[in-house]
Amino acid sequence: MQRFTAKRSVQNISVSLWRRCISSTSQAATASVKDSDEFQGRLPPFAYTPPPYTGPSADVILEKRKEFLSPSMFCLYRKPLNIVDGKMQYLFDESGRRYLDAFAGIAVVNCGHCHPDVVEPVINQIKRLQHPTVLYLNHAIAEFSEALASKLPGDLKVVFFTNSGTEANELALMMAKLYTGCQDIVSVRNGYHGNAAATMGATGQSMWKFNVVQNSVHHALNPDPYRGVFGSDGEKYAKELQDLIQYGTTGHIAGFICEAIQGVGGIVELAPGYLSAAYDTVKKAGGLFIADEVQSGFARTGNFWGFEAHNVVPDIVTMAKGIGNGFPLGAVVTTPEIAAVLTRRSYFNTFGGNSVSTTAGLAVLKVIEKEKLQENAAMVGSYLKEKLTQLKEKHEIIGDVRGRGLMLGVELVSDRKLKTPATAETLHIMDQMKELGVLIGKGGYFGNVFRITPPLCFTKDDADFLVEAMDYSMSKM
Repeated sequence: MQRFTAKRSVQNISVSLWRRCISSTSQAATASVKDSDEFQGRLPPFAYTPPPYTGPSADVILEKRKEFLSPSMFCLYRKPLNIVDGKMQYLFDESGRRYLDAFAGIAVVNCGHCHPDVVEPVINQIKRLQHPTVLYLNHAIAEFSEALASKLPGDLKVVFFTNSGTEANELALMMAKLYTGCQDIVSVRNGYHGNAAATMGATGQSMWKFNVVQNSVHHALNPDPYRGVFGSDGEKYAKELQDLIQYGTTGHIAGFICEAIQGVGGIVELAPGYLSAAYDTVKKAGGLFIADEVQSGFARTGNFWGFEAHNVVPDIVTMAKGIGNGFPLGAVVTTPEIAAVLTRRSYFNTFGGNSVSTTAGLAVLKVIEKEKLQENAAMVGSYLKEKLTQLKEKHEIIGDVRGRGLMLGVELVSDRKLKTPATAETLHIMDQMKELGVLIGKGGYFGNVFRITPPLCFTKDDADFLVEAMDYSMSKM
């Protein structure tokens, strides 16, 4: 198998290299796949043809992006895609070519693209009232908050709406500090929680952290069963967390924020037993447990919430992405006692709880229940994970297959024993799969993990096609 070599050691990967890897035009980039049309013909049947596209071409759009948008914005793939249409688990480019979407806009479109039972209520709402502000009464925010609270355990029933996951996590961290009177926040290395002040501090990867003040944050060892220093021993990681609190803080903390499965970090599952033990440690230190469900929530993992697999009940739950199926919407849900801290001053969010967004949110909950998407995520996700595990036996480049439900990760390594990240190979295979008609994401610190987070309407036939495309792409290296 041909190997591709990055320009410097992946162990010392820089932000500039990481960004180059995102939109690489180097020799590591894929060549055209000759039989992509033949693969396209094997896509599962789908009864939808998009209308002809009459807008600007990909080249025109790309030039405008370069001229008018922030240079920090990047595109996936050597040749960026101009996506103009979507229906359920499929996307279409400007030529009408169909792609199986196994990324869902970064784990966002849980119900499927342009699901009619989400789109129609939104259209009806926006025709009648677009933005009344929460200073007036409106049924959409009231009905959605009630329905959302019913999905959470215990006394978690007070909802604050935001516009994004970053905003939700930022608010949750502030509430924990206000409630406890402490300033110290503990998070986990390799986690990602947002790009604002407090959330950037809580994030545990250097590539997402600018050189600005980030106070009173402590990062515990990542309980990563594949790369972590203690392997799958969750109790040892929890003991390290206890030591961190004991020796690195006053012994009292404001809160502990954690993803049930790290998304941006490369679909990393927590070592068994870690979260329940960590929960006990955090409570003894007087802290609040904040469950970051921005990516793992809304049935994606086969449970409605990722934390449910760990037998813990958080004090605060944050959410976004799948909550609105693509509408800008996030939320913080907590107990009445904790929520009361925001009455000490005035807390307000102009667009939080917007009537159009909350209409979409309520529609999402109804679709998940009506179409049994949680059950489908568990069933199809287990099937896909088994197929990917079988692929690992065939291809040495696959170092690990992990995740739950339809939140799966495939980590690529150039040496299984050393676990050397196969960063350039990952880019090459992604481009090959795109040519074959499959879109997946990428994550992990070294950019060597495929993030498979499709719409929850994904089928076994879709899973088979994805695995076939990955198998073919790896075989051609």
